[in-house]
Amino acid sequence: MAEVPMSCDCFVSLPPGSRDDHVIFGKNSDRPRDEVQEVAHYPAACHPPGSSLECTYIQIPQVEQTHAVVLSKPAWMWGAEMGANDQGVCIGNEAVWTRESVSPGEALLGMDLVRLGLERGDSAWAALTVITSLLEQHGQGGQCKEDPEPFSYHNTFLLVDRNEAWVLETAGRLWVAQKVTEGVKNISNQLTIGAEVSAEHPELRRVAQDEGWWDGEGEFNFAQVFSPENPPARMELAKQRYKGGTELLQQHDGSVTAAVMMSILRDKPSGICMDSEGYCTTGSMVSVLPRDTSLPCIHFFTATPDPSRSIFKPFIFSDCSPPVLRVVSPQFGPNDPVRKQPRFQSQVDRRHDLYKAHQDEGSAVYEILRELESQCLSEISAVLSGEISGEELGDLFFDSVDTEIKFYQ
Repeated sequence: MAEVPMSCDCFVSLPPGSRDDHVIFGKNSDRPRDEVQEVAHYPAACHPPGSSLECTYIQIPQVEQTHAVVLSKPAWMWGAEMGANDQGVCIGNEAVWTRESVSPGEALLGMDLVRLGLERGDSAWAALTVITSLLEQHGQGGQCKEDPEPFSYHNTFLLVDRNEAWVLETAGRLWVAQKVTEGVKNISNQLTIGAEVSAEHPELRRVAQDEGWWDGEGEFNFAQVFSPENPPARMELAKQRYKGGTELLQQHDGSVTAAVMMSILRDKPSGICMDSEGYCTTGSMVSVLPRDTSLPCIHFFTATPDPSRSIFKPFIFSDCSPPVLRVVSPQFGPNDPVRKQPRFQSQVDRRHDLYKAHQDEGSAVYEILRELESQCLSEISAVLSGEISGEELGDLFFDSVDTEIKFYQ
């Protein structure tokens, strides 16, 4: 029996791929189906010089200033599967395996790097340089699911801002990046960067030569050189999903909107919306980044599993955004199984209020909520056309979560 894939899909559409003068980002996070994903907002902050930051497994030096971020994250870890900052940057990551071996020790998770890139980067390129610098200093590794059975991987990233996107693919501490300035692009647990390299680790090609993976004379194709000879089944299974995602994007090339991106993330025949015995899409995100900087960026999150049975709720960064505790999981402090040694020897209930309410939803309620989602998208269109100020909708995410829970009750 084929191994069930634990995998994700990231998408971006830049003009002219988008219908309007917007950059559209989307991601499905496919994880163990009983894992809870929370949506958490952290305001911009100043930190004392010389202070330290506790990531999922290791401490690293903190910077003096961090941006406000909103994150969709597995509730047990510090890092995030996807998110955005108040500078108009969005990042999502994917699991990959390469010819470089995965470090057995604890280091920065790919999800930690997503959050660090958002907290410290004011553009997609700046976030990329943050991630590659931290990768060089601290490496990547550590247990990637809430389970004592060892499971870790390398990462690829899609980094997006109002002007451009970057695909960043890593192999241990090595990396390569490709700039995307127009049209549509997706990544799905594959190395996709070939010979069209925009930036790379200075030692990348030397290592490839030393290992005998590249002769140093022919064309350097990163995906061919660094893809494993015997890839895990989940990487092989992801090939069809990558192809399906590409086809879905191309079908809408020139007309991509937030609603179109949501429909792609809800597509089950392609496998983009995963629903299997052990794994499913546990959280989804869509962002609209207008090229016009006078307009706000708008980020939609489900905060619940299976986007085909969930609704997307809009978040706009605002000075008056209220905390939305009903999509934040309980905290367990030093008694959390992820903090105890050895790790993950027990389970705790990480379900937040919306997650609990969503578990008992009925199809009739869902149809009503989808109609509310459509109405909300119409309001958002008014914001993006400048008819309504985004500042007036700073509490929209709070109101949307509260309304959804009331419908379930």
